[in-house]
Amino acid sequence: MLNALGLLKERRFMPLFITQFLGAFNDNLFKTSMVLFATYQVFNDPKVEQSFNALATGLAILPFFLLSALSGQLADTTDKAKIIRIVKTVEIGIMLLGAAGLMVAKAGYWTTGLGLMLGAVLCLGAHSTFFGPIKYAILPQHLKADEVLAGTGLVEAATYLAILLGTIFAGILSIEGAAIMGIGVAIVGWITGRMVPPAPRAGAVLAINYNPFTASWRLISATMHIPRLFLAICAISFFWTIGAVLIVTFPPLVKNVLTADPRVSSIVIALFSIGIAIGSIAINTLLKGRVSAKYAPASVIAMGCLVVVFSLMIRAWPAAPQGTLYDWVGFFQIPRAIPLVLVLMGIAITGGMFVVPLYTFLTTTVTKDQTARTVAANNVVNSGAMVIGTLLVLGASALGVTPDNMLFVVAGMCLVSAWLAQKLHLACD
Repeated sequence: MLNALGLLKERRFMPLFITQFLGAFNDNLFKTSMVLFATYQVFNDPKVEQSFNALATGLAILPFFLLSALSGQLADTTDKAKIIRIVKTVEIGIMLLGAAGLMVAKAGYWTTGLGLMLGAVLCLGAHSTFFGPIKYAILPQHLKADEVLAGTGLVEAATYLAILLGTIFAGILSIEGAAIMGIGVAIVGWITGRMVPPAPRAGAVLAINYNPFTASWRLISATMHIPRLFLAICAISFFWTIGAVLIVTFPPLVKNVLTADPRVSSIVIALFSIGIAIGSIAINTLLKGRVSAKYAPASVIAMGCLVVVFSLMIRAWPAAPQGTLYDWVGFFQIPRAIPLVLVLMGIAITGGMFVVPLYTFLTTTVTKDQTARTVAANNVVNSGAMVIGTLLVLGASALGVTPDNMLFVVAGMCLVSAWLAQKLHLACD
């Protein structure tokens, strides 16, 4: 078994690692630039800001719900490296559309600009829908059995480090800079995508079902009857329901509760991403490459406890003077800022430790010719769960539930995730 970081020297892994890293970076650079622009320059109403973030999240999720079954079928019947090359070519066009939206909005045509940007978000969701199953399903083809957990952990860590960098750059770049960088990164990703080694079909040619509804139903039915997969997918989906609530709630929380500016929002989200990356690598060390849900229940319970602590801490947060927002210097001069950030990173670390082994279950439980469809089935259920989480935030916001109180809902949901993970542990370990 190679050390996890040793995989980065291998051509069977490194090009895929870089390609998915750049894709995640670009996705987050664009979406964060759009959300920060809308939150801080277009809207001036916490409810409207939260609703816009929910709309953007919903559009990003929709393709996963409609197209995951098709993407899984294609990936299991076609060379996965070929699909990567096609997807990365399309990404260049998507970023041109997103860049146009950013520039039009910057010019003052907010409605048209936001429309173009939301269209790009929808297209990026489709891009991720077709790339997502491949980045996990290709690992058992290119890696040895005792390297898959390490590879999955590196992919997850890289994803969140990409979110970190994308968030940072979105906070410091001008709109013009974000537009240019997005196009440039898409081109580099197209180049590295062409270096991914072939991953040809491992089983029989499939008869592709192009109906998104019947294909999704058949895909889920064919997967969820396996107890181990059923529990893993349920646990992951519930976790991403929690994730959807946090994604929608967080930017308005930073602006309206922590009273901080976009750069602080970027830094805090970036630190959260570092935490998830740390958790993703740490769990491989604890499990020594073995696929197990042993630490998942304790991890998500710890996450829930830290969410409660975080909610209590922000209630006592000293607001900035009326009409102003803390910059990053002013924010970190507040004595309780460092403890607040450490608690937030603790939430992220425990979250990363929870979810990485569960993704590994998906790719090691089934044969290699079924891995992409298994990941795709998971994505369909995950997307439905994230829609529920988004609707939960919208409904709670309409009822007047504030972001700090939404965190208590998150903590309660962590207990359900722990219960599902414990059932998986008892069933499989």
